[in-house]
Amino acid sequence: MHAILARPYGPAVRSKYLAGCTDWTTTGADADNFLHTVLSAADRIGETPVLLPMDDITAIHIARHSHALATRFRISTPPGELPSLLADKGELAAICRKLGVPHPDTLVMETPADLAEAERAYGYPMIAKWAKPWLVTRGRSTTLVHTAEQLRTLADQAGGQPSELLLQRYIPPAAYADWFFHGYFRKDATCGFSGGGRKERAYPPAAGITTLGRWLDNPDIEQKATTLAGSLGYAGILDLDFRYHAGDGQYYLLDFNPRVGAQFRLFTGSTGIDVIRAAYLDLTGQPLGPGAPQHGRTYLVENYDLLRKLAGRSSGGGWLAATRHSDELAWYARDDLRPFAGMVGHTFLRALRGRRA
Repeated sequence: MHAILARPYGPAVRSKYLAGCTDWTTTGADADNFLHTVLSAADRIGETPVLLPMDDITAIHIARHSHALATRFRISTPPGELPSLLADKGELAAICRKLGVPHPDTLVMETPADLAEAERAYGYPMIAKWAKPWLVTRGRSTTLVHTAEQLRTLADQAGGQPSELLLQRYIPPAAYADWFFHGYFRKDATCGFSGGGRKERAYPPAAGITTLGRWLDNPDIEQKATTLAGSLGYAGILDLDFRYHAGDGQYYLLDFNPRVGAQFRLFTGSTGIDVIRAAYLDLTGQPLGPGAPQHGRTYLVENYDLLRKLAGRSSGGGWLAATRHSDELAWYARDDLRPFAGMVGHTFLRALRGRRA
């Protein structure tokens, strides 16, 4: 396993399973640097390695340079600009409208009149998000806006950002309403391996990353995700986020990530296959053999779930119990302890800096 990452490196680079790590600064105008760095890594690794994107900007560059990269790597990627369109929150809204996929109503903020229109159509609270979050270096990529003053502050910031500001109807959270889907799709857009999970806990609550997830059978999510991927001619790994709205009984697509998702190890079949292993086997001409789904399997992000508990959001079970009983932990692995130790140190330093601020 080799990694091409932007600095500063995180705790994962301490893994004993990582044979090499190459630095790449992920800036939107750095496509030439990306191509040179990745091709140089291919020279060092040798043979024809499998190349998989772990973030949006990498997925965009791999797709745009697929012809050059395909001579040195085994890749499975959607057509040219598709990852860029899917990662762009405004373009995603347009794609969903075209395909009839339930998605929160979305408006691009271009003039002061758009603020008034959003207030009239959506009311408060509403969602404000940057269309191209990988280009924005300051502040949160998504904000829950409660007041007109807060909305106008964000609108004032939009002029200095390299991304459009989107205003979006808020789909209110509810218990067990948030779901995610991870899948690997072959070059003909057929699904080779997939799983659907429910977000049991999050940090920050109701709006943040999954801290505890569970693999559950949800045919509706599976059908929506595979139909969407087929309609797009999608190839490769994807990570989708849905929210169920009891008011109309619909699952709304909130996000489409054209790359590996953080919780991918939750979906590990009875034969040990996950989306990364599925991609590797398929791209190297080996049978997938995904085995049976392991519904009920759980995944815990230890540090963020602890922060959730310390913030007083401990409903749904204790942190220690979840740590002991979860099937997959984000950081702790008995055979590879250094990333876990790095995470503990990294979390402690962040907390110390926060107290000093």
